[in-house]
Amino acid sequence: MSERTHAPAGGRIELVDLGRGIALLAMFVYHFAYDLSFFRLIDTDVVAHRGWQIFARLIAGSFLAIVGFSLVLATRRGFDLEAYLRRLALVAGAAALVTFATWYAVPDNFIFFGILHHIAVASVLALPFLCLPTLAIALAAVLVFALPFALGNAVFDQVWLSWLGFGPVPRTADFVPLFPWFGCVLAGMALARLALARAPEGGWAAWRAGSPPARLVSLAGRNSLFVYLVHQPLFIGALLAFMHFAGPSLPTADAEAAPFLTACQRSCVATGSSKEACERVCSCSMTGLKEANLWQKVLADALSQADTEKAREIGLSCARQR
Repeated sequence: MSERTHAPAGGRIELVDLGRGIALLAMFVYHFAYDLSFFRLIDTDVVAHRGWQIFARLIAGSFLAIVGFSLVLATRRGFDLEAYLRRLALVAGAAALVTFATWYAVPDNFIFFGILHHIAVASVLALPFLCLPTLAIALAAVLVFALPFALGNAVFDQVWLSWLGFGPVPRTADFVPLFPWFGCVLAGMALARLALARAPEGGWAAWRAGSPPARLVSLAGRNSLFVYLVHQPLFIGALLAFMHFAGPSLPTADAEAAPFLTACQRSCVATGSSKEACERVCSCSMTGLKEANLWQKVLADALSQADTEKAREIGLSCARQR
């Protein structure tokens, strides 16, 4: 990757665009694997797999740290209220679009407080921290990271408070609660302060992509909101087309789940519920069992009494969501 080091045009720092673009590439990898898992085209259950969970959290943390970093950069020569409100409206509108689209497509698993919702809220909450010293911002970041461990109790078990991040994790396709993730935004702000203090107008701040791949990744990072909104429909559309042309002989990865789903749906339908509702409840229960690390025990018929009670609570929770 070659590079040029001219002064930043219009005050924009292209190295940040490159970092955001790299985070987008990592997100593409995760979401494509997620889609393959969702359509049962691979054996791995991405949602329940620990390695993929860590990868997803690193991606989310990277995006949020860049949000804080970018906020400091955007305000280093003064606060442009019009530009700020325009950007905030775009992000909030995109978040609302994601909620509506996922509610329509997967009502049992729709996104009500994902990465875009967090960015919109964090963009407002972070403003007062711009007036604080760097050390105070760093200490606030540590406090935000620590609070969920200190305050997680029954007071925050209400569903409408789940977006705060202190209670149990709700069933949703993407969940980035305020705590502890706002700590990443504050950490990004502190890092930007330190980086600008070392090289306010030169060095990394004046870097420019010289190679075509670097320019392409930087371009994607510069238009990250648009790229974020369109990439999943493109992935899903491509996979649906592939599955259509591959035909029914395409192998699926959930053969081991078939007995459980069949028995679950049979029992559910016997209660008078519709077949469609039972399919949703049983699929939800299977995912919940995997997330609770009970799935292999279910397959081996090795549930303890406590495990059985936990599995029952998962099933009841899924039944309430239908």
